[in-house]
Amino acid sequence: MSSMPTSTEAHQVTAESLTPDEFTGGDILVEVMRAAGVEVAFGVISIHNLPLVETVQRDLRFVPVRHEAAAINAADAYARATGGIGVAITSTGTGAGNAAGSMLEALTAGSRVLHVTGNVASELIGQGKGAYHEVPRQLQMLQAVSQHALRVETARQARATLTEAVRLLTTAPTGTVSVDWPIDLQYLAKPDEQNKVDEREVQLRTGARRDVERAATMMKQAQRPLIWVGGGAREAAEDVTRLAEAWGAGVLSGTNGRGTVAEDHELLIGNFAADEAVEPLLQQADLLLTLGSHLRGNETRNFSLPLPEQHIQVDLDSEVIGINFPATVALQADVRSVVPALTELLDQTSVDPEWKQQVQDAARQARESHRVDIGAYAQICDSIRARLPRRAVVVRDVTVPGSSWGNRLLQTYDPRDNIFAAGGGIGQGLAQAIGAGVARPDDPVLAIVGDGGLQVYLGELAVLAEQSPHVVLVVFNDGGYGVLRNLQKARSAPQRAVDLLTPDLKLVCNGMGLKHKRVEDPEGFDKALKKALKRSGPTVIEVMVDELSPRPKDLVPPTEAPSAE
Repeated sequence: MSSMPTSTEAHQVTAESLTPDEFTGGDILVEVMRAAGVEVAFGVISIHNLPLVETVQRDLRFVPVRHEAAAINAADAYARATGGIGVAITSTGTGAGNAAGSMLEALTAGSRVLHVTGNVASELIGQGKGAYHEVPRQLQMLQAVSQHALRVETARQARATLTEAVRLLTTAPTGTVSVDWPIDLQYLAKPDEQNKVDEREVQLRTGARRDVERAATMMKQAQRPLIWVGGGAREAAEDVTRLAEAWGAGVLSGTNGRGTVAEDHELLIGNFAADEAVEPLLQQADLLLTLGSHLRGNETRNFSLPLPEQHIQVDLDSEVIGINFPATVALQADVRSVVPALTELLDQTSVDPEWKQQVQDAARQARESHRVDIGAYAQICDSIRARLPRRAVVVRDVTVPGSSWGNRLLQTYDPRDNIFAAGGGIGQGLAQAIGAGVARPDDPVLAIVGDGGLQVYLGELAVLAEQSPHVVLVVFNDGGYGVLRNLQKARSAPQRAVDLLTPDLKLVCNGMGLKHKRVEDPEGFDKALKKALKRSGPTVIEVMVDELSPRPKDLVPPTEAPSAE
């Protein structure tokens, strides 16, 4: 009896003729991953990525998530937690489309995610013949959600395309790269038949020397200086800390820049720029040095903070320099180059001897004020920081605890430990925690998520159980979308679309073999966390928010509604 034919879209072949161990494009992908120091890929297997997934699973490690968006989230967290590259493999059409939202998250965070997706056979692309999984304009879609998007055009071009993708991923400003790889070219790409690869070295952009010197002159004259660090400064953490110490400047951070200067440092103010307790400090400051930050609206009271008129801004993206706050000196350059150069030129300072104390007072007042507002969460925050080792990854999904005290009060000491939903989309925390746990098996990972966000990709709990990383998943259960409920309450509006049916997480976890503990107070949380950290695998701690006492104040984020007048 003859076997049923299967299709690679390019031509009909029998399943037996697809030799399992024959060299394919998967071998080239593994080679490029190894050269980039990546040992893991996350993804969903499909007929349009079969040779890639099979080879990665055979030679490296493939983590089979349950949804393509989770594959990107996990690869994103892998990249952030290691400071390297994360790899995700998806299928063509709907599979690639499913990944789009999480690609926007990684793009917003400047994360080095290599997204490799299949496509129909190369001869069918753009023909509209209705090939299985065919969608129009897939490459254009990838271009819209990626910093760069490439296509493998011929079988011999595979290694060169992947190598170029890695070069782009490691060239600042960093971001996501998608590679569209037709299925026939995945099978036909042979490692010993590849075109020559361009081995260009990545160069740091240094900026104009005269601008660096002008900036240094301004810094020498400043009496009350501040530094604002964003995501573009993360890879210059030690240099930024040295500069702050040499200059005597207080250090503010955006959410994406947290950990660049350790948050127990005496000059660190942190992610509190918009806090009322810090406003007098901003008004007194006479110079701001912004490093790799766009000074986004949600961190600057919608661009209304009283930042100093004297402003040095360093960023690789010329379009963001001065766009939100005027820049006296604009330096389009890599922070990794500029900061050491400024430190070297800073042979004298004029900083007010009382400035350091003012910085410390403002930082303390901001934290004390925030602790009062968050009620019982303050004790939970203290417990997390006391129980976790210094180098532990903290993941924060978009939920009230994550977006308030998790993003500000819960100290982090290294930028690789700071993972949060930069793009503001809920539900990504669980997959990010899995990715971080796979990336850093020797460090515990604690993830702060809400019950609403958890249900977006509830199936990834199966991946958590299957892969068994040392993840403590803390689910704050308030029966729905708490922050939106608070917004409706503040507007005296009817409560609509914010209350959700939340499944019994104990039963869900039991069904998947996950440890689960429900707690109703900070003391119970501390005991549960202590036990969870002693285990080697995952634990789910469910915090019943409505039972907490003292009750936290409602978090109501600022919103802008147009006036009818």
